[in-house]
Amino acid sequence: MFTEIRKITVVRVKKPQKHTLNDELQWFSNSLGLFNLRDKEKSCFRIFLELLKAAKTNTSLTSDELAERSNLSRATVVHHLAKLIDSGLVTAHKRRYFLRVSNLADLVAELRKDVARILDDLDEVAQDLDQELGLQEQSNY
Repeated sequence: MFTEIRKITVVRVKKPQKHTLNDELQWFSNSLGLFNLRDKEKSCFRIFLELLKAAKTNTSLTSDELAERSNLSRATVVHHLAKLIDSGLVTAHKRRYFLRVSNLADLVAELRKDVARILDDLDEVAQDLDQELGLQEQSNY
């Protein structure tokens, strides 16, 4: 049995007061969980930006190219690429990497579909479990 594992992270972050391109890109990336406390150099964000730039020209990049462009080690790039692939933001084909879709609005739309599918599956199993356990829908009122 093949099980697809996808870890989608969405973080509610206050929108930036300044509306600069950089502030909004950082907010967008932070909302997708691309920052964490251990990633002090914003490595994942830098890789995401390079993939975003490549999307403008419909170009895929190797891990070596990403390492060079983002001034990171290849090992760091590969680590973060795995995270980006697992989250559904990035796709790999023949050792080349690219954003799942060509723009950010489509990326959000695809993630929305992913989350809806996950929640639909959870709902179906929850209803089956409730029935098997004899739990009834209860009102909180």
